[in-house]
Amino acid sequence: MNEGELTGQVRTHIADVSDPDCALHAHVVAPFLNLRRAALADGFDVVPHSSFRDFSRQLTIWNAKFSGARPMYDAAGQPIDVSELDALGRIEAILLWSALPGASRHHWGTDVDLIDRQATAPGYRVQLTPEEFAPGGPYAALAEWLEANAARFGFFRPFRGVLSGVRPEPWHFSFAPVAESARRTLSPAVLHKAIAAAPLLGKVEVLARLDELHARYVATIDWP
Repeated sequence: MNEGELTGQVRTHIADVSDPDCALHAHVVAPFLNLRRAALADGFDVVPHSSFRDFSRQLTIWNAKFSGARPMYDAAGQPIDVSELDALGRIEAILLWSALPGASRHHWGTDVDLIDRQATAPGYRVQLTPEEFAPGGPYAALAEWLEANAARFGFFRPFRGVLSGVRPEPWHFSFAPVAESARRTLSPAVLHKAIAAAPLLGKVEVLARLDELHARYVATIDWP
């Protein structure tokens, strides 16, 4: 991938899928559809709640959280009063659950947040919380199936709460053959260039600590 593709500023690497409706890296479409067919055979209607996400969308999410317009949560999933945090505190809180614009794995089209459409009740608003994928949650059975089967199709969970600074995300799966190359290529210098040119809230503080943030939240993942 080139710098624009790595940071989500272009989508030349992305292919649109109609069934289910999503956007993925061109080399991820077939492996994902193979995973989906296997899941369907076992009674799960696996669809991405989120797939490719561009830089602009990630920037909107970041700025809304930083400003307090969008809810933020602590490591335990409890709401945070943003007004009580300084800039560095807000940055740390956001990065527990959301990536820096330019650093999201969703930019690559390799990563998907998966749910079971069949287990989603009419009118239910998906939250993507650990409770939804834990025993008793609507997606508990899907979580067990993915844990047992995703690797057969090249997918793994990069955020398990072991090595990465990101909180455990049982819904987030990544296609390793393409994502690993992207992870190694996305350097602090490439990320700096993308962020420096953007209207990012907290930009001064982010850029001052970018090497550290890159090491903790981008370079370090929970490899299988």
